[in-house]
Amino acid sequence: MSFRFLTAGESHGRELTVIVDGVPAGLPLEAGYINEQLARRQAGYGRGGRMAIERDEVRITAGVRGGLTLGSPVSLVIANRDWANWEAVMAPGPEAALDQRVVTRPRPGHADLSGGMKYGHRDLRNVLERSSARETAARVAAGAVARRLLEELGMEILGHVLQIGPVRVERDLTLDQVRQEAPASPVFCADPTAAAGMMRAIDAAREDGDTLGGIFAVLALGLPPGLGSYSQWDRRLDGLLAQAVMSIPAIKGVEIGLGMGVAAVPGSRVHDEIFYSHGGEGAPTGVGPGRCAGTCPARNFHRHTNRAGGLEGGVTNGEPLVVRAAMKPIPTLRRPLWSVDIESKEAVEAAFERSDVCAVPAASVVGEAMVAVVLAAALSEKFGGDSLAEIRQNLAAYRERLDAY
Repeated sequence: MSFRFLTAGESHGRELTVIVDGVPAGLPLEAGYINEQLARRQAGYGRGGRMAIERDEVRITAGVRGGLTLGSPVSLVIANRDWANWEAVMAPGPEAALDQRVVTRPRPGHADLSGGMKYGHRDLRNVLERSSARETAARVAAGAVARRLLEELGMEILGHVLQIGPVRVERDLTLDQVRQEAPASPVFCADPTAAAGMMRAIDAAREDGDTLGGIFAVLALGLPPGLGSYSQWDRRLDGLLAQAVMSIPAIKGVEIGLGMGVAAVPGSRVHDEIFYSHGGEGAPTGVGPGRCAGTCPARNFHRHTNRAGGLEGGVTNGEPLVVRAAMKPIPTLRRPLWSVDIESKEAVEAAFERSDVCAVPAASVVGEAMVAVVLAAALSEKFGGDSLAEIRQNLAAYRERLDAY
């Protein structure tokens, strides 16, 4: 059984639909839990007008009874409140007003032009409606199911923003700071000084009709060694994580551990030395790429650093997983970039759809969801089981074996 999901729906369509397969039976799951994650995705300083319209709430339509999953596919539906304003244009039947709100001016940085060429669309709305980041609400819903499974197995997912525009966190952060400060920050940043600078940068970009990107990190704590595999290229967990996070709209770079930083330093400052002690020992606290978060249970084999970001050879090594992603500035600008009309072939300003100034905080929530999905799939592969109780039993037996290794 492998944890996986599919989504369907357009940005201004009636609803988004999510099918989550491979969910074990007996997992506690309620709509309110998923809605908490959907609300986090809609928050964050720098969001645009769409967030004033939508108040995303999920309906669980299959796979759950009495608050527990059944082992069958879980179906989730998220209504688009803006549908009432778009029903005539986006109707699936032949009555759709296809001559209204037509888009022929592709926006640089979006899939508009390449998607139109690929599928033969002359109205680029047929592209942007699906390529829109609105689809990430469905991902967050699927990720909430995965997160719920991880929590039941004693694992934790945390996300926080490290940089927006030119403003970045310049100091080491403790795990407690990430847990306590990031959720309360308007930009999901655990450093209040940096957060204030990020908000000023967003305000300046808004005044200038521009947009900003940034960097966020996702941490996964409590993972056992042995998730993923080095045996085939498509089973290496670092590759699966990179693909999942890179698939988020506007993400242009993914790093694990030191990431690109490994190119600038000698091997003696890249690799994490291995130590052994009966019962393990404490590790330095911190969540930077070179630090161990100090949250792993005591064990015989351990590291004092975590430059590898919790992965070696495509396999988790028991240290905290550290994934960072770079998001480009949103390409829909109030001060439009130049483009070419696909019908007249004349130079024009690109089309403008409602947009954010900065969506890095929201992207961090989507990043958490995608990391959770990959980890849930890796756990399912490693420990099998058709029910939560069976997976928990298999995991406990595996941990006992590792204690004796």
